[in-house]
Amino acid sequence: MEEQTVVTRDAVNLSVRSVQPDDQGLLKDFFGNVSEEDRRFRFLNAGARLGDRQLDPLVSVDHWQTENFLAFDTVNGALVASALLACDTAMKTGEVAVSVHKDYRGRGVGWAMLDVLSHAAEERGLREVIAIEDREYHAAIELEREKGFEARSFEADPSLMLLVKSFA
Repeated sequence: MEEQTVVTRDAVNLSVRSVQPDDQGLLKDFFGNVSEEDRRFRFLNAGARLGDRQLDPLVSVDHWQTENFLAFDTVNGALVASALLACDTAMKTGEVAVSVHKDYRGRGVGWAMLDVLSHAAEERGLREVIAIEDREYHAAIELEREKGFEARSFEADPSLMLLVKSFA
């Protein structure tokens, strides 16, 4: 994906681009600025620092079946979001995950990145995207519902919810 500019509902201008292998250090710093709650629900780890084992899949992408979009504030250059799309081998379903810098929460960044992910999924011809959320992660569930995701039970684990957005 070529770099694009996205404007959030709160008029934050974001420069969005695909991750590159040398972004691992940048992502390590970024996840140190994501809320403890977000880290815990995304990685099942509330530690302030993520290790290479957790970061490798975020930078080792093929840019088609798996993509990680990074969003930077155009005013100060800060990395403010990471948005991952991981597709199944049949390219029918993709799983999405978005993390937002704690100082940018509530400013429409998550909304904007879900739009970027949805566009990328449609571009790839996916039938649907899913998000698997802990039932206690109300902020993410509500955001995804507002963006057209339907909440369903996650049969394999009652502590989780499956949120699904279908494309026509």
